[in-house]
Amino acid sequence: MAALLIRSIARTFKRSSAAYSTGGGRGCTCTSKKLEGKVALITGGASGLGKATANEFIQHGARVVIVDSDAESGLKAAKELGVAAEFMRCDVTVEEDVARVVETTVERHGKLDVMYNNAGIVGPTASISELDMKEFEKVMSINVIGVVSGIKHAAKVMIPAGSGCILCTSSIAGVIGGLAPHSYTISKFTIPGIVKSAASELCEHGVRINCISPGTVATPLTLRYLQKVFPTATEEKLKKTVKGMGVLKGAECEEADVARAALYLASDDGKYVTGHNLVVDGGMTAFKIAGFHFPSDS
Repeated sequence: MAALLIRSIARTFKRSSAAYSTGGGRGCTCTSKKLEGKVALITGGASGLGKATANEFIQHGARVVIVDSDAESGLKAAKELGVAAEFMRCDVTVEEDVARVVETTVERHGKLDVMYNNAGIVGPTASISELDMKEFEKVMSINVIGVVSGIKHAAKVMIPAGSGCILCTSSIAGVIGGLAPHSYTISKFTIPGIVKSAASELCEHGVRINCISPGTVATPLTLRYLQKVFPTATEEKLKKTVKGMGVLKGAECEEADVARAALYLASDDGKYVTGHNLVVDGGMTAFKIAGFHFPSDS
């Protein structure tokens, strides 16, 4: 019996060692291409989280179409990302634009495997009693209607294919109130609901849909917003402020963390995950320290 046990352990160890050395196990994934042969489209892909995710997808074998309303930044990003990236200009508030980039992607590459609705703006910082409704509508048109439009047109090509993954960017501002301007917060609270609603239908066709709620990351979008709030602060000071907002000791939320979360959801690693809001915030929205001041015995 002892001899059989020893041989069994030896075989298990040998298999584990082989897996680690070839990248087939969890010990080394640097050579695995989790999106090999996949085609992805990312809105708001010219900078920040969108660009970081495009880079992550490309590193894992995907062909990525980055979409943005800023043609100059988009073309520059595509050039920096290399031959596996291409740029298409698109205003996500215009449904015809969204339909066009999806259709063009399918025409050029024969399919669309991943649609990442990432484009968004922060909006004004006004009090709720002074909220400019036109500005509110602008935020909602990009952050909500643009997302729904992206889901709609991705679904049109993914449902017939019987597969596909749709991702949307929400925010920790959509988990608890008070972290961002009202317009932005309201728009981001909407995203998980959209995802759950769409998931209830798309699951019948083998299409998954999820959203990601990142913690505060020093993206160009975040820094532009903070610059309006603190106009005299330097960019370096603003970046330090963002880094200091986390609660998880020894770590900070970076663009790459969100990109890897998107990779997980887009790849076969997340093949049984749909209708989910993946919060990447180091525990910031999971708890609140009460800070009780207990009376002394004296």
